[in-house]
Amino acid sequence: MDSDDEQLLRGRVYGQDPGAPDQGPRRGQTYAELVGGPLDGLLLDITGWTRDAIRTGAALKTELGRFGGGGRALYDQRPGDPGRWDWSGDTP
Repeated sequence: MDSDDEQLLRGRVYGQDPGAPDQGPRRGQTYAELVGGPLDGLLLDITGWTRDAIRTGAALKTELGRFGGGGRALYDQRPGDPGRWDWSGDTP
């Protein structure tokens, strides 16, 4: 991914339609910033997630990871910084 592609992803919410006019965060929602990996810079909406779900982390669908379409990028909450989730690898 080149720097232009990376810049397009920043500040956008994971799962939002890339063609939608408003892809940014919405008031009243809780987000975690994805750090590293193919989804670096995206925001993950964790509104309503339980503590256990947050502690478990997320396997997020992406075509940008090692396994291409259908693959998932793995992210876990950063210890001591709940607003950031770090990439730990990709899975098919």
